Amino acid sequence: MTVSLEQLRRCHIAVDLGAARTRVFVKGAGLVVDEPSAAALNTRTGALIAVGALAEQMTGRTPDYIRVARPISGGTVIDIEMAQRMLRHLLGDKLRRQLRRKPWLRAAASTPHDSDPLAQRAAVETLVGLGARRVELVDTLIAAAVGCGLPVEQPTATMIMVCGAATTQVAVLSLGSIVTAVRIPVGGNAIDHAVIQHLRHQHELMLPSQSVRPLQLALSNNGLTEGGPTKTEIHGRDVATGVARSVMVDTAAVREAIYTPLTAVLDGIGKVLRDCPPDLVADLGDRGIMMVGGSALLPGLDQMLRDATGMPVAIAERPDICAVLGLGAMLEGKIQPMVLNPMADADAH
Repeated sequence: MTVSLEQLRRCHIAVDLGAARTRVFVKGAGLVVDEPSAAALNTRTGALIAVGALAEQMTGRTPDYIRVARPISGGTVIDIEMAQRMLRHLLGDKLRRQLRRKPWLRAAASTPHDSDPLAQRAAVETLVGLGARRVELVDTLIAAAVGCGLPVEQPTATMIMVCGAATTQVAVLSLGSIVTAVRIPVGGNAIDHAVIQHLRHQHELMLPSQSVRPLQLALSNNGLTEGGPTKTEIHGRDVATGVARSVMVDTAAVREAIYTPLTAVLDGIGKVLRDCPPDLVADLGDRGIMMVGGSALLPGLDQMLRDATGMPVAIAERPDICAVLGLGAMLEGKIQPMVLNPMADADAH
């Protein structure tokens, strides 16, 4: 059954469960939660020590009995109980009390394109545990396109690329629906991992797991494009001795290491274009690709896509929160009624 805008307007709360961050939009209040999808757990007592930013800071810095859990991977809930506990703490007592006053609480959640029924059910069960009586599922691609202001309701092609922490989703939209799309298991985490492995193998240097994003450290202001200084100083820990040291890294070599996982993204864009009707591809020659998601801010990624595809590439104004803003716009009825969501809804019992 297709989820209509009328059904979404009846929802009170919208949740974007991302691998990197969890965001919650409440009708009438706006974006109320934007925190890392992390929870620190005391394995001896089962008590939740911290969630969100504080739990994120604990990663790699805790004693053995404290575990930092990430209950969401690639937009899919992999630990329903932990995701529910994390959301309860992120919402806070005041907001939870406000939501409990609604006798028939409805919720909307974004899920990755082409997610399997088990993944959809996990998202539903997570929100049911928070008191939702009915849950509507919206494709992340549709929500993000609405959130960044693309004219998805028009009979012309718009191409969107959702750059997440664990996956990248690429789609062509027209008349409020997905014409063709692909989900690629490569995201910002894979790119960070490529940089970390390059520094480990070539310079015998280990970077901290948190604090500063390794990619930003390695590339500085050079991005993925040529030009600028060829050396960047990186601080980390020596693999053999364990002592802190710094090395001068060739940014050209780092760009080459990064390009390897990004080739899968370029292949995905090519597949979407090959599967798209010629009339819509002609529209994309002028409109190009809109990039959203936290990893869209990767330095120089937009220029690399321009060079590889020959198409215009733009980054949304607030790429990291486009999906939840799109869900919020649907809840508050701020978009044209032609826009529909192709995903099936789910009743919570």
